[in-house]
Amino acid sequence: MANIHDIAKRAGVSVSTVSRVLNNHPYVSESKRAAVQRVIDEMDYTPNRVAVDLIRKETRRIGVIMPYNNNQAFDQLLHGVLNRSVELDYTVMVLPTKYDPEKELACLKMLKNKQLDGIIITSRSNAWKAITPYAKYGTIIACEYTDHPEIGCAYIDRYASYLETFQLLKDKGHSRVAFTTARGEESNSTQLTIRAYQQVFGALPPEYQIRDCYSIDDGMHAAKQLLHLDRRPTAIYANGDEVATGIYHYAAQLKLEVPEDLAIIGQENQPVGIGLQLSTVDHQLVKVGEQAFDLAIEKSMEKVEIPYRIIKRPSI
Repeated sequence: MANIHDIAKRAGVSVSTVSRVLNNHPYVSESKRAAVQRVIDEMDYTPNRVAVDLIRKETRRIGVIMPYNNNQAFDQLLHGVLNRSVELDYTVMVLPTKYDPEKELACLKMLKNKQLDGIIITSRSNAWKAITPYAKYGTIIACEYTDHPEIGCAYIDRYASYLETFQLLKDKGHSRVAFTTARGEESNSTQLTIRAYQQVFGALPPEYQIRDCYSIDDGMHAAKQLLHLDRRPTAIYANGDEVATGIYHYAAQLKLEVPEDLAIIGQENQPVGIGLQLSTVDHQLVKVGEQAFDLAIEKSMEKVEIPYRIIKRPSI
């Protein structure tokens, strides 16, 4: 098997010149670059990527920790990351964890092993005190706000968005408002939703919060629980437009009119919600993913807020 020394000898150049050609170094004459490339093609040489990475002291690979790969919100974040990675010629490694803390830490160890230049965390199961020690091995960027100085972040002010959404429903005359979440109170997002609800409406009736909602089927199941209560809610804030779609379909089965009998608002401005003309809170997650990628390759600890927007449609 040919190696870099064989190529240098046949091309009549130094080993360092071959190395520069392999790494696209600008300071190589066109004649030498052409000679080296001709020999590489003749010998069908494939560089040892690990060795090249060691020389460059970077892998040009960014890892993306995401709990699931069939979730619209995480897909939007990943889409943003991929947009920028293609433009800048980086490789992205998707690291699904299913919120397993040990799997999450195993992904972070890839920084220590120099397998990645940086990691973007779309959502986490570990506390920050378990994550921050890995920042000394490579760049860690969060898709939520954190005040830890060693962690950069691209984030939305989720609390403000939840507060504004609940206030909007209250201003429209709703006092019986329910909501759905993906996870329980171990989730920062769920905690913020509950806090915002309590600030606008006061005490939260336990039956007005439905957890483990990710899909249209989950929305149907949530609506089945909520819309048969003695004090049926007059408005539901869903944690995604797919969940909101399930709620919409179940309400239709009960012959309820939207928004006269039930107001519905979802999240993330997804195609299924647009088709049904559902109101939504767009956290602009594609932009969050793009910004997170930029911070990762710039090795920046900056905190960048991406604005959300509430899109009002006929469902409220």
